Amino acid sequence: MYRSFGKRFFDLVLSGLAILVLSPILLLLSLWVKLDSKGPVLFRQKRVGIRRSTFWIMKFRTMRIDTPHDVPTHLLKDPEQWITRAGRVLRKTSLDELPQLFQIFTGKMAIVGPRPALWNQDDLVEARERCGANAVRPGLTGWAQVNGRDVLSIEDKARLDGEYAAHVTLGMDIKCLWKTVVAVLTGKGIVEGEQASGTKKENE
Repeated sequence: MYRSFGKRFFDLVLSGLAILVLSPILLLLSLWVKLDSKGPVLFRQKRVGIRRSTFWIMKFRTMRIDTPHDVPTHLLKDPEQWITRAGRVLRKTSLDELPQLFQIFTGKMAIVGPRPALWNQDDLVEARERCGANAVRPGLTGWAQVNGRDVLSIEDKARLDGEYAAHVTLGMDIKCLWKTVVAVLTGKGIVEGEQASGTKKENE
């Protein structure tokens, strides 16, 4: 029941409330990104969603507009040179992900689910297919995110996402959200500009 109807209701209510409560912060962050560096406030990138469909994810822009597009950060030469001053803070705190609240509200994403892969991360998409993780909506946070995030190998990430896809419950979502808060506050599992255990860190 929760998987079929309750989860969408959970996402709709929680994302709607978050948008209302965080609207002043969203406005201030938009202004900061705009004043900090040349370029648009939002960054759009093609990602893989439920059942391998594609959609355009939205984030606050954290990198310069001349950054090579659709290239994992660890493949960039001296990746720190591309990240803006505001972007360093936004990426470290995961505040760059907040625009996805609107995509959750409209049903393109969920609050909890596998983090959407880049359209060209075929290895991750295929690994998730084998684990059944592509059968659920991509999430703002996910089970793999709170159990290693960037330090996980592709196979481990897919396995954890598959575990979530097989056990979509309200309790699982609440547990994942709580662990997300802890991970964001501690910065645990974040890797910038390097490859850790085979993981590809996406551009932006």
